[in-house]
Amino acid sequence: MYIAGKSGLVGSALETEGKSRGFEVLGKTSKQLDLTNREAVFQEMHDLRPDCLVIAAAKVGGIKFNSLFPVDFLSVNLQIQTNLMDAAHSAKVSKLLFLGSSCIYPKFAPQPISESALLTGALEPSNEAYAIAKIAGLKLIQSYRKQFGHKWISAMPTNLYGPHDNFDLETSHVIPSLIHRLHDAKIKNSKSLTIWGDGTPMREFLHVSDLAHACMMLIEEYDSEVPINVGSGYEVSIGELARLVAQVVGFNGKLDFDTDKLNGTPRKFLNSDMIFDMGWSPKVDLKEGLKSTYDWFIQNTKGVVRT
Repeated sequence: MYIAGKSGLVGSALETEGKSRGFEVLGKTSKQLDLTNREAVFQEMHDLRPDCLVIAAAKVGGIKFNSLFPVDFLSVNLQIQTNLMDAAHSAKVSKLLFLGSSCIYPKFAPQPISESALLTGALEPSNEAYAIAKIAGLKLIQSYRKQFGHKWISAMPTNLYGPHDNFDLETSHVIPSLIHRLHDAKIKNSKSLTIWGDGTPMREFLHVSDLAHACMMLIEEYDSEVPINVGSGYEVSIGELARLVAQVVGFNGKLDFDTDKLNGTPRKFLNSDMIFDMGWSPKVDLKEGLKSTYDWFIQNTKGVVRT
C-alpha cells in the first residue's frame, strides 16, 4: 500500500492500521517527493507499482487561510490529486482510495447531509476553492471508473482530529487550534481567551484512528462510484467544543466569542448510514479522543511549555 501523505494526520493513522493488517506500507514526506511534480510522481508510481494507493495528501488549512489563499488551495490540490491518479493509471494500480472532505457539500444542504446532496447548491464561500478541488478529485475517480473500468473509490470524511495533527496557530483546523491556544492561555494564567465566531455553528468530529479503520474496510469491501460519507454520527457546537477542550487542557478562564469574525457553515452533519450499514462504527469518544490528542501535543510539539 502506498500512502500519499503518509506522515500527516490521516497518513500516520493509515500506516498504523495498514501494518496491523499485514500490508507493507510505502510513502514519502513532502520533502522527499513533491506531489505537484508530475514527472517525479509518475516515476514513483512506476518504480514501486503498489497494489493500492491511498490519496491522503492535500494542502489543508483552517477557515482563515482558506479565505486568504484560494489559489493555493485550488491549484495545489488539483495538481496533487491529478498527478497521483494519472500516475496510478499509468502504473496499473488496481485499487485506489481518494479522500475528499465534507466541505464538498452545499452550504445549506439538508441535514444530515447524504451523498446525493453533492452539486445541489452553492458552497460555503470561505473554503470554496478547496471544496472545488476535492469535487474535481472525486469526479476524476468516477471518470476513471467509467472510461477504464477501474475499481477506484472515494470517501468523504467529516472533520478529523488526533495525533500528528497540525497544531500551527496560523494554519490549523479548529480542534488543534483550540488545544494549542487554550494550552498557551493556561501556561500564561490568562483570565480569558477569544474564540472566532459566536460559537453556534454545529460540527461533527471523527478521531483519525476511526477513519483509518473505515478506510481499510472500504478498500477491502466497497466498490461504487458513489463517494461514501464517513462520519461519527455525533455533532457538537463550536462553543461546546471550546468548553470541552478547555476542560481537557485545564484552562479555567473565561471564553469570549468574537461575533465579528467568520462563523463558516452553520451546520455540517453527515449522513453516514451507508457505511454504518456495512458494519462500521466509530469507537473513540470525543472527550477521550481530545485527551489523547492533547497528550500527543504535549509530548511531540517543540517549543511548548510542559506542565
